[in-house]
Amino acid sequence: MKLTDAVTQRRTIRKYKQHEISEDILKILVNAARLAPSAMNKQPIEYLVITEKDLREKIFEQVRWAGYITPLGTPGKDERPMAYILILLRKDLKTAYSYHDIGASAENIMLQAMEFDIGSCWLGSLNKQNVGTILEVPEKYEVDTLIALGYKDEDAEYFDSDETVKYDKIDGTYKVPKRKLDSVMHFNKILP
Repeated sequence: MKLTDAVTQRRTIRKYKQHEISEDILKILVNAARLAPSAMNKQPIEYLVITEKDLREKIFEQVRWAGYITPLGTPGKDERPMAYILILLRKDLKTAYSYHDIGASAENIMLQAMEFDIGSCWLGSLNKQNVGTILEVPEKYEVDTLIALGYKDEDAEYFDSDETVKYDKIDGTYKVPKRKLDSVMHFNKILP
């Protein structure tokens, strides 16, 4: 898959086929994450991969899904993620730019997943304290975000719109508005 295709086709996926993701693929995803840019090359991010069914179920209960279209966007019992990657920030290596590092590493995971037809959902709306407790995350880490993963069991596509940011599911496909290129790109100065 060309990078341009991965970037334009990558959309949030919330419903997954119930097929395991191999450990080899999960290693490839985390490897892509660790190779992302890091301010001052501090590399403050570590990753906890969750594949065990009981842990996945406990983590699922700590997440809020698709605020605009709740409960439609919440995966059903047979549509839930088959793996999660928890993004952790080492407190002793944290800088003012660490959250930029997290964004770059998360995007690498999601783009790399596209190569394997694996859908992803970057989740920030989670009970971080409970997730940390469930997964016995040591105090030296800050729980940041979670990426849900699974083989896609739904479709999503973007459309250009300056009118709304609200996504919806229409005819079985998520329609996701993105601001038009001309609305967000400026050359040399920002015109009124």
